[in-house]
Amino acid sequence: MSVFRGSGVALVTPFHEDKSVNFEMLEYLVERQITNETDAIVVCGTTGEPATMSEKERLAVIKTVVAKTSHRIPVIAGVGCNATERTISFVEKVNDLGVDGMLIVTPYYNKATQNGLHEHYRKIAGYTPKPIIIYNVPSRTGCNMLPETVARIADSCPNVTGIKEASGNISQVAKLASLVGDRLDIYSGNDDQIVPVMSLGGSGVISVLANLLPKNIHDITKRMLNGDYITAKDAQLSYEKLIEKLFTEVNPIPVKAALNMMGMDVGPVRLPLTELEETHKNELKRAMSEVGIRSL
Repeated sequence: MSVFRGSGVALVTPFHEDKSVNFEMLEYLVERQITNETDAIVVCGTTGEPATMSEKERLAVIKTVVAKTSHRIPVIAGVGCNATERTISFVEKVNDLGVDGMLIVTPYYNKATQNGLHEHYRKIAGYTPKPIIIYNVPSRTGCNMLPETVARIADSCPNVTGIKEASGNISQVAKLASLVGDRLDIYSGNDDQIVPVMSLGGSGVISVLANLLPKNIHDITKRMLNGDYITAKDAQLSYEKLIEKLFTEVNPIPVKAALNMMGMDVGPVRLPLTELEETHKNELKRAMSEVGIRSL
């Protein structure tokens, strides 16, 4: 069963200048996304900086997003880490928070085998009734989950209902789509590949760019779902330069800088991430201006 179809925003976590969580701004960001027709909110995914947050902070952020969303659109919580038992422990705590699904990244640093990946997800899936979206992002984890492994997981874990595919390899996405058919929702994990992934049967995107342009990204996915491929393609290409500048430094450094430039005080990133370099900030500001985003 699909958790969502369309545009899911990979929401940033706003901080005060002292690096504590800015819950008031978090609620504002959630409301802005809903007002602009975002189809789902992904909280505490990579863009939300969970790696530098305590468990208490992550639970509080998830609770806040669920409460503010109030069942208007699905909320998907990022819950994964590189230890299976620790992931299970956190999953059990999130089960009762009212989320609609869980995003679980492949174990990073450990570089598990394909059999290890299967066992990781198979075991976790037994500890939650919630739908699970696998997150495959080799550039950050050092581990690529092959299409055959994803299909095997889908066969053995009925509550694994989707995958955020951020390998960047369209051939891999095509192979995956041919193996899983309609059994699994495939979401683009890269903003520059929304149209290609959806043209292969994908269900949407989990988007960083949607933090800046929620309605625009929703509209691209809606057009693809409605078969308006040319208009969707043209819109996708119009944001190509901005997407490039959003990844000149590691995510979420540039997107938080962009939101701050737009007047939304999402604050700093936490170490070991650092603030966007001035050259990159100027390039990002120009790219934002070219697509009509006003900045301070």
